[in-house]
Amino acid sequence: MSLEGLNYCPHRYKLRLGQGLDNQGNSWHPKGASEHLNALPPIYKPSNITSPPTQFMSQGISSWIWFGLYTAVLLGLAGYGCHRLTILYLYFKHGKNRPMPDREFEEMPLVTIQLPVFNEMHVVDRLLDAVAALDYPQDKMQIQILDDSTDETVEISKAGAARLRERGFDAECIHRTDRTGFKAGALENGMKQSKGDYILILDADFVPNSDLLQETIHHFTNEKIALVQTRWGHLNRNYNTLTRVQALFLDGHLELEQTARNRSGRFFTFNGTGGIWRKSAIEDAGGWEHDTLTEDMDLSYRAQLKGWKFIFLKEVETPAELPVDMAGFKNQQHRWTKGSIQCCKKCLPSIWKSKYSLAIKLEATAHLTANYAYLLLIALCFLIFPKNQWGPDFGPMGNLLVNAPIFFFSSMSIVFFYAVAQKSLNPKTWLREICYLPLLLALGIGMAVNNAKAVIEAMVGHETGFVRTPKYGIEGTQKQEIKKSGYKALKSLTPIVELLFGLFFLFVVLEAAFSGNWPSAILLLPFPVGFFYTSLNSIGQMHYLLQFLPFRSKKN
Repeated sequence: MSLEGLNYCPHRYKLRLGQGLDNQGNSWHPKGASEHLNALPPIYKPSNITSPPTQFMSQGISSWIWFGLYTAVLLGLAGYGCHRLTILYLYFKHGKNRPMPDREFEEMPLVTIQLPVFNEMHVVDRLLDAVAALDYPQDKMQIQILDDSTDETVEISKAGAARLRERGFDAECIHRTDRTGFKAGALENGMKQSKGDYILILDADFVPNSDLLQETIHHFTNEKIALVQTRWGHLNRNYNTLTRVQALFLDGHLELEQTARNRSGRFFTFNGTGGIWRKSAIEDAGGWEHDTLTEDMDLSYRAQLKGWKFIFLKEVETPAELPVDMAGFKNQQHRWTKGSIQCCKKCLPSIWKSKYSLAIKLEATAHLTANYAYLLLIALCFLIFPKNQWGPDFGPMGNLLVNAPIFFFSSMSIVFFYAVAQKSLNPKTWLREICYLPLLLALGIGMAVNNAKAVIEAMVGHETGFVRTPKYGIEGTQKQEIKKSGYKALKSLTPIVELLFGLFFLFVVLEAAFSGNWPSAILLLPFPVGFFYTSLNSIGQMHYLLQFLPFRSKKN
């Protein structure tokens, strides 16, 4: 018998306690162990061999380290899942309590409508037409096109402003030759020339319904109200699979999270567009600041810490266009993720120093730190396979007691969360919508590399610009050749990393399936699906990579 059979790493031979190898490499068991031992030279007698308990400890340390890390990561993800269930509880308890205005204005106040634009030639005219159709006194609207564009959008915006002036509107195009502060800088610059006491902000890809101002403005008769935010709708929800899944994500955030937070008295944030601000509240909170990529979230927390109150009207929808390609979606998610962590670093200390209750502070902490979950997800990617091989065996019942609660809070809570959102918003078609939930889970996993990169950049203070999300004026299911557009999202090597993760998890799933471990294979399937979906969709747009190939000539 070889000592290697007793002392070698368990992940290679998968030996049980008390099992070894004879000289031919065959396994042996304690039942016939005395015969083997009696035939050994003295140096190999039991007194000179590592005892079973010591051997188990030496082999088991690595198992317990991996199991501890694996469980810690899953507990972290389960914690955010538990927070998601808390949001559901608050939604069921407070969701139907629609806030109503104290009274109505006897005379409609002047409203400044700010339209921040940057290279939006496909959608700016659509936006101007929708603003002109708002059901509000024409002489009570000031329209500002805040255009930082560097292309023909500038001429389109100027022509649009002139067209509105011909119809009797107070409209102007304010064009900046630099992008200092990006969107926040443009809004700040526009405020210097604003005439209204209230400011409606609409991004270029939004198409407000005509009753938007009538449904929201009267809430400002309460002098404590700083913001009225409406719920986003989706102009092109059914355009492709990606837009359908994005709609599920946003519906969960807007219908459940925003409603639950606001109507239960928690902090909630302006979504950057589709909302009306009291101008004096913006000024009192310190105005628009440029040190984060999510200026809306930053200003929201600063204003609420000043004592201002917000209102979220889930009953009022403001439709918008969703990104239709993976590169645009990734850029948007990267910006939102990075900006939220920047706000976390900036605002969380002030929140904990405030006089708000512990429950409100804990919820705000969960909200601001939620994107750290992407780091946990990346860690899980590295731990899943070793855990599958090295984890200690608790037996069927022990594994069930350990894994079932973690799986419920980390995974099933997501299913319940988005199913409830669809049931609330689409009571007639929600069953059809939730068929996309498996892909939602896969896409959430597939975005882990992109968004974890954003988290790390925010943590280390790496500065990046405000990268726009290309929009093409798409509504419904109409198809458009995006490749012919001059607008394309920025590229990176992130898809290559995602592809490698996809290949790795394909191996993990196949290994589990061939080993007969079908539950693991099925539960791990969203990992390769998600990483392949995000990577392959992005790689299709990465033509620029060809220049790095060794066989590509300069002429080509």
